[in-house]
Amino acid sequence: MNEQTHVGDEHGHGELGDAEYAEFMELAAQEGFDAEDVEGALGEAGHGPLPVLAVVGRPNVGKSTLVNRILGRREAVVEDRPGVTRDRVTYEAEWAGRRFKVVDTGGWEQDVLGIDASVAAQAEFAIEAADAVVFVVDATVGATDTDEAVVRLLRKAGKPVVLCANKVDGPSGEADAAMLWSLGLGEPHPVSALHGRGTGDMLDEVLKALPEAPPQTFGGGIGGPRRVALIGRPNVGKSSLLNKVAGEDRVVVDQLAGTTRDPVDELIELGGKTWKFVDTAGIRRRVHLTEGADYYASLRTAAALEKAEVAVVLIDVSEPISVQDTRIITMAVDAGRALVLAYNKWDTLDEERRYYLEREIETDLGQVKWAPRVNVSARTGRHMEKLVPAIETALAGWETRVPTGRLNAFLGELVAAHPHPIRGGKQPRILFGTQAGTRPPRFVLFASGFLEAGYRRFIERRLREEFGFEGTPIHISVRVREKRGRKK
Repeated sequence: MNEQTHVGDEHGHGELGDAEYAEFMELAAQEGFDAEDVEGALGEAGHGPLPVLAVVGRPNVGKSTLVNRILGRREAVVEDRPGVTRDRVTYEAEWAGRRFKVVDTGGWEQDVLGIDASVAAQAEFAIEAADAVVFVVDATVGATDTDEAVVRLLRKAGKPVVLCANKVDGPSGEADAAMLWSLGLGEPHPVSALHGRGTGDMLDEVLKALPEAPPQTFGGGIGGPRRVALIGRPNVGKSSLLNKVAGEDRVVVDQLAGTTRDPVDELIELGGKTWKFVDTAGIRRRVHLTEGADYYASLRTAAALEKAEVAVVLIDVSEPISVQDTRIITMAVDAGRALVLAYNKWDTLDEERRYYLEREIETDLGQVKWAPRVNVSARTGRHMEKLVPAIETALAGWETRVPTGRLNAFLGELVAAHPHPIRGGKQPRILFGTQAGTRPPRFVLFASGFLEAGYRRFIERRLREEFGFEGTPIHISVRVREKRGRKK
């Protein structure tokens, strides 16, 4: 299979084999779709892991504006208020026909930690996750002490760096930019993120710095151990669980929340297989900063997800399911990782709490009903043996691919039995579709008109009923046929 996939990738077929691809393009042409548009849609959904570019720098130097420029849409900035954190950190971008991921640290600006600590933590996180870095400096201010500190981190990490001198709005600013040669990171690229000036040239440099594809290929292809991120809110028992799983105390556990420091990727034997439990050694918790604890936890979660294939989210059942729990699950789903929910401290439940917990799971976690669920006790080691089958199920769902012919037979029956509701006198129809990618499964549907969100959710539900996809998020994108005369 692997060879076939690689052959396909060169032609931008995603995971469609050559014959399947030819058949599919013919179908698309018959329905009046533009070949280029169809190929674009397949390319978007069918790519493997993408190289990662991190955008780092002090607050207010214009990181988020630059990220929006790179993405070509107003997506990154949610609120222009310092200290507003967002859950979302990675976005997909494309420049000169190459796709890559952008890690935007602009939303992680928190003043509680003192500016230096906070910038250093973001830089640590971003650099660890990235294949190349854009370091943004405000050319009108010049290099500050904080900037110098980031330079030291960048040097230590040894990743390729492109220096972006932002806020250069005209020729007079070019001299300011030139002063930044002093940072010793090579040529400063003068840019106005706000007006888009110079961003193209800078992105050309970025493409030179980025590897074609990330060097770290997902386990499986090479037969390496599968990578598991054990995540959950602070003090939910992640360390105790890891110790139980590993069969020895190799992570420092203390009753005080937030005491895990410098954890490393653990190779652990479980259910007769070796697994790699990833954690993020690069980000140290500043224990004395209680206000910063959640912020660091978020950064670490994001970094662990970047490195993992499957996320095991640990939830403490002795307390009500919190907003933090749902946020962490959302991060895992947004990152496109396979998902297992592990309910910890199950042995402590009485009948009443169990009744309410089931209600909470129903209401708060309804959107991830598809994730395998394991009830465990990290303290006593109860039901640990159930963790492995759950992880294997989720990974299998994550890698499942439905052949195009079978998918279209299913879509045909579905549309005949449950047509899209009529809106404004029109009834949009799904004409055909394909699964262009896996890890997670990504579908592209081609339709005669706009499909509303409720109908998309219905399709996802039916896809799961028909094909399984247990333990994995599913991405469905829809391409609508343009209004125009059929091409002869």
